[in-house]
Amino acid sequence: MTDQQMRFPIGKFAPPASYTDENIREWIDDLRTLPGKLRNAIAGLNYQELDTPYRTGGWTLRQVIHHLADSHMNSITRFKLALTENNPVIKPYEEADWALLPDYRLPVESSLKMLEGIHIHMVALFESFTENEWERSFVHPASGDTVSLKKGLALYSWHSKHHLAHITETVKKFIK
Repeated sequence: MTDQQMRFPIGKFAPPASYTDENIREWIDDLRTLPGKLRNAIAGLNYQELDTPYRTGGWTLRQVIHHLADSHMNSITRFKLALTENNPVIKPYEEADWALLPDYRLPVESSLKMLEGIHIHMVALFESFTENEWERSFVHPASGDTVSLKKGLALYSWHSKHHLAHITETVKKFIK
């Protein structure tokens, strides 16, 4: 893949026109399986290989894994706020700045463990949702968009596959 293709290796997120029970089950399964797929994707990579950027000017594989943990930690907070408050305004964060913090140079094991725990909680929540809970929402202040929890699930499923593809496509370069 070219650097341009690697920006969005599975394409940009497009909200679905409708949300079926089958879609929801698939998206939940994407979250259930992400931690194991990440572990498998990086199995055997050494510390230096994890510092390979997925594209010119892009994050390293290490930063991507730490970002996934931080992003999904924020996402579960957003979901819980929407479940316990009426259409709350969520707190955005500067993900690019977070990727420059010292903890993003740590070995990835801590973030893989975080993802495992976060995703166990996410799946348990999502599998318990009623239709009314899926319709609950939060507001993203940067865009002003009201995001239903169904749309949030679709987005984080895409986010998981998007960054997993950054890693798997980059790892293919090591195998050649």
